[in-house]
Amino acid sequence: MEQLKEILTPALFAGMIRIATPLALTAIGGTICERSGIVNIALEGLILIGAFISVVVSYFTGSAWLGVLGAIIVGALFSLILAYFSINLRADQVVVGTAINIFALGATGFLTDFIFKEAGATPGVAGLNPIKIPILCNIPWIGEIFFQQKPIIYLTFFIVAISQFILFKTQIGLRIRAVGEHPRAADTVGINIYKIRYLAVTISGALGGLAGAQLALEEIRRFVEYMSGGRGFIALAANVFGKWTPIGSWLGSLLFGFAQALELRLGIFKIPPEFVKMIPYALTIIVLAGAMGRATAPAAIGKPYVKD
Repeated sequence: MEQLKEILTPALFAGMIRIATPLALTAIGGTICERSGIVNIALEGLILIGAFISVVVSYFTGSAWLGVLGAIIVGALFSLILAYFSINLRADQVVVGTAINIFALGATGFLTDFIFKEAGATPGVAGLNPIKIPILCNIPWIGEIFFQQKPIIYLTFFIVAISQFILFKTQIGLRIRAVGEHPRAADTVGINIYKIRYLAVTISGALGGLAGAQLALEEIRRFVEYMSGGRGFIALAANVFGKWTPIGSWLGSLLFGFAQALELRLGIFKIPPEFVKMIPYALTIIVLAGAMGRATAPAAIGKPYVKD
């Protein structure tokens, strides 16, 4: 019991939210993108690009917030590669996404060496510090878990709520879902399929870039080669677990965040480190195996649309 108390602390759950944030942002972007019918395998690459750009901008301007803005813009622009090849050229979306991931890994590694003359990592940069919400931060447990976090984490709470509302309670959300379920029917009522899909992919890229900025500027405060560490693929799993809804994707991300936070806490016990490190990835496999049978993907996902 004493050992359990050492593990289940407010710090564990605060760490869960912190670790889950880049996963949640990426997964919500993937949800919106895939709801429109485009498979976004490029999430891993978008995180890397966002992290790299945020550090470069922060390094040369001295402003972490400009780094965040740069990551969002470049992430959105970079995602247009996926949009153009998938929507206009009707290329295989999985192949295009995989190519973007490979390119992002190689390009960020090369540019890190070229710009900073250091292989594998950049120098430290200005980051974003925690913000304590007055009064609320003093509430036992709740205050430490939710109200002593960093800015992008607070922003993520808002993004979860607003994206859920937009996707299921607004006209544009209805159009995104209609395009992903039955694009030909949507086309017959005057919805521009290509425009909606471009919008969804661009939003996904912006959120992926923001996820990279959170990882680089709030957690590590530098860029490290392949610092995404498979988070884009875990976000895809969270997306499936959440049944292609923003709130569900966030809850799935919290589950994986808890597994990784638990991994860090279990380091104080005499457990083989190899076993501890496999927990988040084993959980990914288990969740996918359990969720795939119950989760129904958008009917037109991965299918290029050809307008008659």
